[in-house]
Amino acid sequence: MANGLGRLKKTFDTVLYSGYEYLLTQEIKEFRVPGHIAIIMDGNRRYARKLGMTVWQGHNLGANTTENVLDWCYELGVKQITVYAFSTENQNRSDQEKQKIFELIGLKLEKLMQDERTHERRMRVRILGNIDLLPAGLKETARQAETITRNYDNIYLNIAMAYGGRQEIVDTARVLARKVKSGQLEVSDIDEDIISSHLYPSTSLAVPDVDLIIRTGGDERMSNFLPWQANGNECAAYFCVPYWPEFRKIDFLRSIRTFQTREYEWQKNTVQRIVRLLGHTGQVEVEQVIRMSMRAGDITTEEVLAILKDLSGNKEMKDVALVW
Repeated sequence: MANGLGRLKKTFDTVLYSGYEYLLTQEIKEFRVPGHIAIIMDGNRRYARKLGMTVWQGHNLGANTTENVLDWCYELGVKQITVYAFSTENQNRSDQEKQKIFELIGLKLEKLMQDERTHERRMRVRILGNIDLLPAGLKETARQAETITRNYDNIYLNIAMAYGGRQEIVDTARVLARKVKSGQLEVSDIDEDIISSHLYPSTSLAVPDVDLIIRTGGDERMSNFLPWQANGNECAAYFCVPYWPEFRKIDFLRSIRTFQTREYEWQKNTVQRIVRLLGHTGQVEVEQVIRMSMRAGDITTEEVLAILKDLSGNKEMKDVALVW
């Protein structure tokens, strides 16, 4: 009897989970998704200890989660995914653990190169970091993955290995200093675009600003991850309790919703300020609001119209005469 009730509850929970996942997915598809998601995949070791597994098993389960997330990103149309695979701080771990991690990353890269989905999706693999710090075998595999996918441009997978955010900026400063010294670059030419183009990987298209950072495992910190691309962009951040091997699609969808909520609030405030500004001159033409909003930031005509409809019922906007 108890076993029967247990199975019934499990079935009921599965149905509820599937239904909630479906509803979340449909809601999210109605709005813009982040173009670039960066992920701090934390908690593999703690998850393994919790279940009495070896650290190696925890990292392996975490790698499986990463594969799932790539599928979810592709389904929603996310164009750039950056994963924090191995930081410069991780160099302090035991030689045995590092060896296992490097072996796992190498195996996953080889699988990625052979996976039909990589080529069907035209996914380009790029390595961020000082790969000279990696073992020779992994370094070669990483270069192969970059070479094999170098002509793809539909979706980008950026793998941060032997990566440290401050070191990235230091290395960039050194490259720029050498170019100035040799006469290849004028000091006056150095701006944000020049710096961005010399960050990792400096030999190809720059990694764009981050729209959303996800960190699992309960910690609420950035851990020296993409400081230039994330902090300067004031991106959304989603911190969640599940360890990386436990990270579910619902957790992923919730992170997207966090980004969309933050994005909508920014857009609404921008449009509202423009309407109030124009309201002092008399009637407010919707076409003018659209033009000014689009100049102010990354917002579409459809988004401005939807916000204006929402604002039309706002008490604070009742005295504004909108001309549609």
